[in-house]
Amino acid sequence: MRRRDFIRVVVASAAAFPFAARAQQPDSMRRIGVLIPTAEDDQDSKVRIAAFVKELQQFGWTDGRNVRIDYRFVAAKPENYPKYAAELVALAPDVILAPGSSLSAMLQATRTVPIVFPFAADPVGVGLVESLARPGGNATGFISFEYDLCAKWLELLKEIVPGVTRAAVLRDPTAITGIGQFAVIQSVARSVGVDVRSLNLGDAGEIERAVTAFASSSNSGLIVAASALAAVRRSLIVELAARHRLPAVYSERLFPTSGGLISYGADFEDGFRRAAGYVDRILKGEKPAELPVQAPTKYELVINLKTAKALGLTFPSSVLARADKVIE
Repeated sequence: MRRRDFIRVVVASAAAFPFAARAQQPDSMRRIGVLIPTAEDDQDSKVRIAAFVKELQQFGWTDGRNVRIDYRFVAAKPENYPKYAAELVALAPDVILAPGSSLSAMLQATRTVPIVFPFAADPVGVGLVESLARPGGNATGFISFEYDLCAKWLELLKEIVPGVTRAAVLRDPTAITGIGQFAVIQSVARSVGVDVRSLNLGDAGEIERAVTAFASSSNSGLIVAASALAAVRRSLIVELAARHRLPAVYSERLFPTSGGLISYGADFEDGFRRAAGYVDRILKGEKPAELPVQAPTKYELVINLKTAKALGLTFPSSVLARADKVIE
């Protein structure tokens, strides 16, 4: 072969090599599915998702570059869960993020695709994982509260309104967690001098009738236990508490940001950040069955001064000093 022809062949081969190499390599784009219980324009969900995406970037995963994130928003319509869960599974994701009530829907749709939940209430008690230390199946993540926390809601109500003598606990009667939360609150009621009773979460009319009937007596307060249904009905619940001038303690931040009085509970935004770490580990080859379910590491006290003023309440300095966020 003449020298000129040899050089031409070498140059052509070198130019073609990167394309041939890429053709032989597997697709490097990974895929994450996300099933969110709320509507796409829900502000709290936007903040949580942003925290998840930002934390993923810290681990080297950027949406559109080396990972694709597919979202489905249930918009508080239960009939959307199976539909959107099936759609996400059909996309063959490497891992799925499923907070709260999305988790059970995803587990019904797949027992093979890895699932990470940024928060879930008592996943062992409701049979979603085998144990906290070794989940055993295809799901792992972070719990939304520990039952001991529920006692603090009643203690907090008594601290901000010392004259309260009766409290209603609005809970989901169909959920094991609703029963458990009320039991814990009931166990400390006598020690703080408050008579407690449960009110069932149901449709809007049922909630309105129950709260209205309870609020007919003085020195009353309200505790809204943690549940997906309470979060969905939060606007109604907050409005009823304001209408009947009931001081109310809630389980998470989205209630006082929606006009509620005060909340104490896990920082779900932090749960989304921590979930990104588990997603990263799964994308790198670890199995959800071997990643322990973890308890919250960050709890937050959020108070709404505007709502307190409307109720004629003044927060004790001890409560103001402990607040992580004050809404004015």
